[in-house]
Amino acid sequence: MCTQTRAAALMANIPRVDIDPSGVFKYVLIRVHSKEEGDDSEIDIVRGYGWAEYHADIYDKVSEELEKGGHLDCECIGGGRINHDPQAKKIHVYGYSIKLQKEVTVGPQRLRAADPSGGTEVEDVSLEELGSRSAADSALCHRLPGCDMPDA
Repeated sequence: MCTQTRAAALMANIPRVDIDPSGVFKYVLIRVHSKEEGDDSEIDIVRGYGWAEYHADIYDKVSEELEKGGHLDCECIGGGRINHDPQAKKIHVYGYSIKLQKEVTVGPQRLRAADPSGGTEVEDVSLEELGSRSAADSALCHRLPGCDMPDA
């Protein structure tokens, strides 16, 4: 007999990572919870898109979609920026959302899910690391749109 709740079944079909195929863009880390009584299942998902002017734009669109049926609830637990370079097989995660006032690491293992071949190198840079980066790293970052890296 199957005892899986509707919410758990829905969560099993949600892609853990959905980011733009290339470019520099904002991302959010969203925790998706079951709203069903007795079901404490949850998953964390990453969404990152170049069309978003603000992190909240991504969260609002994704949470509205997922919460439609009334079985799921979403919570934004962090955000930042991603530089996705598929040619070089690199994903660079950096910065944070000023509006969200927090930094939560996405974790390389989550973003590696975006590349089933497993050949993509993922660098996850924390705010502490950003503060200790060299002037050359800072100059490189400041050439990218949306760079949050402090001046070295």
